Amino acid sequence: MAALALLLLAGLFSPAEAAAVVARVDLSSQRMTVSVNGVPRYSWAVSTARRGYVTPTGVYRPQRLYREYYSRKYYNSPMPYSIFYSGGYAIHGSYAVNQLGAPASHGCIRLHPSSAATLYSLVRTYGRGNTAIVITR
Repeated sequence: MAALALLLLAGLFSPAEAAAVVARVDLSSQRMTVSVNGVPRYSWAVSTARRGYVTPTGVYRPQRLYREYYSRKYYNSPMPYSIFYSGGYAIHGSYAVNQLGAPASHGCIRLHPSSAATLYSLVRTYGRGNTAIVITR
């Protein structure tokens, strides 16, 4: 562990590379890939911000997790398996599965509910501090 800390300080590894769970979201392809301990395990279609909205890019850690959550801002919409990573932005399940693979959200990252459950379980198992969310264009 001390060696890893030294590599991080030296700038040889990013915090995302040091995480046990890394969820990478590519906005251009509308896909999320999830690696566990450096091994690619999952690849899922997502829906991110549609025209007029934004999904922020960057590297994040999960802040809050909710098994069941309902949007206070958007008509009490269900957001199962929510993983909030930046203010009101979250990765969560969506029942609008026919929209996955294309921009459709107000900025959140939508997944199929079963995929969201899998990711939620990984974050709970490995911990928020051992999870990185990387969002790129």
